[in-house]
Amino acid sequence: MSSSTVPPNTNSTSQHDDRAPGDVVADALQQHPELLDLTLDQLRTLAVVHLEGNALQAARRLGREQSSVQKQLDNLNRSAQRLCGEPLLIKQGRGQNFLVTPTGEHYVRLALDTLDTWQHGIQAARRRLGHTITVGTTEFTVAFVGHIWPRVRDEFHRRDIELKISHIRTRDFAATLDSHHVDLICGSLAVETGTRPDFDYDVIEWHREGVALLTNLTTHELPDAPVQHDKLAALPLLAPTAGLLADFLRAWYGPDYRSTLNVIADIDALGYGLALLDNELQRGCLLTTENVARAATEGRLQGGHHLRALPLGAGYTPPMQIMTGIFSRRQEREKYSSRHPLNLLWNAFKEARPGTNKGTTFGDH
Repeated sequence: MSSSTVPPNTNSTSQHDDRAPGDVVADALQQHPELLDLTLDQLRTLAVVHLEGNALQAARRLGREQSSVQKQLDNLNRSAQRLCGEPLLIKQGRGQNFLVTPTGEHYVRLALDTLDTWQHGIQAARRRLGHTITVGTTEFTVAFVGHIWPRVRDEFHRRDIELKISHIRTRDFAATLDSHHVDLICGSLAVETGTRPDFDYDVIEWHREGVALLTNLTTHELPDAPVQHDKLAALPLLAPTAGLLADFLRAWYGPDYRSTLNVIADIDALGYGLALLDNELQRGCLLTTENVARAATEGRLQGGHHLRALPLGAGYTPPMQIMTGIFSRRQEREKYSSRHPLNLLWNAFKEARPGTNKGTTFGDH
């Protein structure tokens, strides 16, 4: 089979996962030439067209001429018509998106599965051989990678190891790591104060911190004093819909915290919440980390110049902290040599963690 030919779908959701390899090959030898002529490039084009809706937008996304994309679509349509008796896409009026047929929708699902299977398969092979490594970070932890990069940069360049940095959201970090989309994650979790959680991951603990309240309310409305548990419940709050800080609110006010608290706005991103408060489009409070609260009030974050930071007071049970660290899949590092890039990065993080040279104990487990 040529390198450009699409393989049988090996996605784990296939209905034929339990078939013997010999049976699959025997069927492949009998495949219609139209099917064997499909390429990964054609499937990628189909997926992009389905996403964008038309050939012009897809061509821009692919960096190609519209005529090139349209030619691929015409070939796919003719092939599908011969194989299945129905085209994939039907042109509509000028300026309108393609109409995707049921067969087209089915082809798109197959295309996405096939592209995903190949991409992850190649990535897994490169990872195993130490040719590439992917680190996931949030916007607040990307500096961790910058901090340790000088320790490994020369060896990565010498061995032509590709370092990829992937932006992730805190709420997605476990799923991203479990799915093998990344090899390491610099991220944060909500944990009970003074505890060492039993993680399903290997972790280098970087630091812990509490949470604080940012507000644009006046001192008459909210004095400069620690905010008690009962007081927070009554304040106008810009609350997250999910993620790290939502875990705090859920632990303190129950799973239905949004109906318990006085939520005046849903916040899906910190910057959005800061902008609402700074521009006084909302008057209220925003729960965030102590470091972020400090950076905002010191003018180091856009949108926090006119805000006050207040600590939390008593009554918050259980006591909670944010634990920030480096996470990898449990025992995966043991599968590789000490010179594998995963171990090189892990050891660099371990050596660079705050307090390492000061006798501080961290939760590397």
